[in-house]
Amino acid sequence: MDFDPALLLREHGVQVTAQRLAVLRAVHVRPHCTADQVAEDVRAEIGSISRQAVYDALGTLTGKGLLRRIQPAGSPALYDPRAGDNHHHMVCRSCGQTTDVDCEVGSAPCLAIGEASGFEIDEAEVIFWGTCSGCLDPQSMASE
Repeated sequence: MDFDPALLLREHGVQVTAQRLAVLRAVHVRPHCTADQVAEDVRAEIGSISRQAVYDALGTLTGKGLLRRIQPAGSPALYDPRAGDNHHHMVCRSCGQTTDVDCEVGSAPCLAIGEASGFEIDEAEVIFWGTCSGCLDPQSMASE
């Protein structure tokens, strides 16, 4: 099925505006992007948009479950178009590349913490840190 941002907004009860459409498209084109990157992409598509309008649209789209907001330690918030499932992320310590990691043990939360916590867990957010293949030194790989 083709991605139809206007239909997606309507299905989630969100008023369709040029700004929201452009923000939703920007995050779908560039997953794991920052608000500044979204603003840059939206300006290239529709022209002028304020930083506050971008933050407002991101907040609305996140609140309605159309986007997922993640914030790796020491990094700005990132926006992910893959919302509503229980996937995790890998972040490269060198370049910041962020990649999806599917949950390996079924539905939410896919990590067992035991019943003694007193919480009813509905989501788990795990971030794996390391170095992506693009940043690894090829010479160190050859010596392993």
